[in-house]
Amino acid sequence: MGRRFDGPPGPTLPPEPTKLPPSCKKLLATSYHVIFNCLPSRRFGRQPRPPSPADPAGPLLLLENPMHEIVKDYYGRQLQSSEDLKTSACCDASSAPAWLKPLLARIHPEVLSRYYGCGLVCPPALAGCRVLDLGSGSGRDVYALAQLVGAEGEVVGVDMTEEQLAVAERHRVYHRDAFGYDNVRFRHGYIERLDELGLEEGHFDVIVSNCVVNLCPDKEAVLRGALRLLKPGGEFYFADVYADRRVPDELRNDPVLYGECLGGALYWNDFQNLARQVGFGDPRLVDDRPLAITDAALQSRVGSLRFFSATWRLFRIGGLEPACEDYGQAVIYRGTLPEARQVFILDKHHAIEAGRVFPVCGNSFRMLAESRFAPHFDFIGDSARHFGIFAGCGSAMPFGSAEQPLRRADYDGGCC
Repeated sequence: MGRRFDGPPGPTLPPEPTKLPPSCKKLLATSYHVIFNCLPSRRFGRQPRPPSPADPAGPLLLLENPMHEIVKDYYGRQLQSSEDLKTSACCDASSAPAWLKPLLARIHPEVLSRYYGCGLVCPPALAGCRVLDLGSGSGRDVYALAQLVGAEGEVVGVDMTEEQLAVAERHRVYHRDAFGYDNVRFRHGYIERLDELGLEEGHFDVIVSNCVVNLCPDKEAVLRGALRLLKPGGEFYFADVYADRRVPDELRNDPVLYGECLGGALYWNDFQNLARQVGFGDPRLVDDRPLAITDAALQSRVGSLRFFSATWRLFRIGGLEPACEDYGQAVIYRGTLPEARQVFILDKHHAIEAGRVFPVCGNSFRMLAESRFAPHFDFIGDSARHFGIFAGCGSAMPFGSAEQPLRRADYDGGCC
């Protein structure tokens, strides 16, 4: 497809009896190009053949990826509020922790109504930080984060959908007056092409994103761009949708499934491998929940596929080890973070109680010692002496011994 045939002219076709509305023509052209020219490969959702200027199918197809137009149409024109979504992906304010609810209450109602996120992307220890929000939409998370970073901090929102950005920009003065300072700015652009937005390398302490990475055809480019913009020790903290297996191509290219954050969802293990490949060693899962598909037609199409909303944290820390190694190290949380006086949650498996000596692996020790969390912890030990694999972190020594022979149930070593 996409080539012109220069043979003899065919018969003259009769004029169209009915003209399609422009929006229908655009969607048909996009679907045509997705199906015949841009079927994504199974690896990380990347496109083997980008649209070409020589393609005769129309000006829309000169875009780098037609999935962008599907997402723009779905979130900019079709959806009018979070009530229009067909899954339980969206988190409303009622699910927010108690400390966050007063901040959300100060945000303009129109901004809140156009929120389509699937998690909470307000990690602790943000005072004075520079934060970048990838896929900021109507600005709900940006305006919540603006209150957490304070007048000395900065929040930048990036989104490709002009209608959503218009909502965010329309209420900047409202939020400036409510907060008493203006520390927010927005950029129109693609989060796969962050290098085009004039953002300084190594500028940000924290990058967040809320249910947007799955909508990007080139997820590797998003992760590489985030890594480049983070300071050493900086954190990419984001919520997104993942699948329990690789999503088949026929579902990946369905416009509604893609817009609902299902078609573009990565298989969870592919995501972890991709993050490590890019340079984010040892991805940490903070929390997760299964998604319910509330539309019967969509559920019948999806079949036995299962989807999950999950929040991850990725640190820009070089040299993290592939597995959790034991160096006899420990930390003590001081209880000094206002959002977490009693317990600090590093991830789903590390709830660190204030005042208690908490043994950690080498990677966890470095994540706390080399990030913005360091002032809130006391650190015990170093990496001079190695004691083997850290028990309870998903890996175990594959060998048995005379004193303690290996049982099959003790070792889940796969096929190797």
